[in-house]
Amino acid sequence: MVSIEAINISKFYGRQKALDNVQLQISKGEIVGMLGPNGAGKSTLMRVLTSFLPPSSGTALINGIDVRENPIEVRRLIGYLPENNPLYPDMYVKEYLAFVFKMYKQTTNATAAVNRVIDLTGLRPEYTKKIGALSKGYRQRVGLAQALVHDPEILILDEPTSGLDPNQLLDIRKIITDLGKEKTVMLSTHIMQEVEAVCNRVIIIDQGRIVADEPTADLSKIVGKSLRFRVEFKEQLTRSLLARLPFVNKVEQIQEKGWLLEAKDNKDIREDIFQFAVTNNYNVLSLSREEQKMETVFRRLTKRQN
Repeated sequence: MVSIEAINISKFYGRQKALDNVQLQISKGEIVGMLGPNGAGKSTLMRVLTSFLPPSSGTALINGIDVRENPIEVRRLIGYLPENNPLYPDMYVKEYLAFVFKMYKQTTNATAAVNRVIDLTGLRPEYTKKIGALSKGYRQRVGLAQALVHDPEILILDEPTSGLDPNQLLDIRKIITDLGKEKTVMLSTHIMQEVEAVCNRVIIIDQGRIVADEPTADLSKIVGKSLRFRVEFKEQLTRSLLARLPFVNKVEQIQEKGWLLEAKDNKDIREDIFQFAVTNNYNVLSLSREEQKMETVFRRLTKRQN
């Protein structure tokens, strides 16, 4: 079953194009992470999908329901945590969550629903306080709790772990992972490790366009399989010297005497590097193969390399 679908969605702010013909499908049970530079269109896309912002063209569907034709029904299906996490600082935590629950006109017991999300999000130590008295991390938990209080089928979370300390990060990631077993989760984040730890699929968006949409484990494959090696010499060598080596495709200086060498023909060139050093009386202080990390993939796909 397709939970979230975007069909040729574009969005303009005046002459500025924030989204450019975006197409995607997210199925029930997926946890999808959306990455992109600031201004790439992540928050705009989430606002369109949650019916808070109309698209300039195209169609957004939630469980097959058009967000423009039936926004009230769409909002019942979705738990939404906006980027700026708007809260009422003068309300008590429990009071605020009960207020949000009642807005959804649920027929189930409000007290039970509120207590459930308080325990789920770890708010029990602070639930008797006013929201304005909470730390940023706990306010973020309140934002997540209000997205969950009506037990929605779909969660759309814009920077859900913003402001959390390392221990809180682990707690919230576990909550999201557990929720993904029975709900559809779409989240945006700037934390690469978060995508790798939580999401089974990643979408990278840049300048309003989706530039990658892959299972998280397979994302590195789309930027090629070239092997890269980090090497540090005792001596000060030059870029031009290393670039002339027949087994090297590209050279990047990463430290005063440290280099990143891309191999030709997808070959393991560690033996060649050692042989080059021995022949020319150079000393290799360290040599290792570089793993293709999410940060590297992200920078290449969004063309943000320096």
